[in-house]
Amino acid sequence: MNNPFERLPEVPAFTLTSTSVKDGEPLTAAQLSGQDRSPQLSWSGAPDGTTSYAVTVYDPDAPTGSGFWHWAVANLPASVTSLAEGVQDLPAPAYQLPNDARLAQFIGAAPPAGHGPHRYFITVHALDVEDIGVPADATPAILGFTMAGHILGRATIVGTAETVSP
Repeated sequence: MNNPFERLPEVPAFTLTSTSVKDGEPLTAAQLSGQDRSPQLSWSGAPDGTTSYAVTVYDPDAPTGSGFWHWAVANLPASVTSLAEGVQDLPAPAYQLPNDARLAQFIGAAPPAGHGPHRYFITVHALDVEDIGVPADATPAILGFTMAGHILGRATIVGTAETVSP
C-alpha cells in the first residue's frame, strides 16, 4: 500500500506517542467525523537543529486520487513537544491551515461506507526553520511541498478507520 513518505528523502525518525491513537489501531470516536477532536500528541528525540515543527494528518486511502488532508499545523516552536486532544489555542506563532474541507481545524475520519479500511498518517515533522513561510490560507499540500527541503526528522503514528456498509 502507498506510503505518503516513500518518495521523499529519508530522514531520522523520532518518538511520537498519543493517549488518543495507538499505532496501527482504529481511531477512537473522538477522532471521527462529528466529534472532530484532534489527537493528543507528545514527541521527543527530535534531531539537533530543530527550530520548529509542523503536524499533519493525512489519509492516502481517500477515493480522491490525491488522498485527504485532515489537519495541518505550521510553525510550532521547537520548545513545544506536545498538543492536547482537541487543541484550539496553539502556541504563537503556530497556526492551522485549511484542511481539504477548507476548514482551518482538525476534521475527523469519515471513510465512505464499504470502501475498506483507511489509514491516517499522524505526523510531526521536525524542521530547520522557525517560519516555514506559507500563508495561513495555503493548502496542506503546499505546506508539504515547502517543508520537504527543511525536514530534519519525522515521527508518525498510523491510525485506521473503516465504515462498514449496512
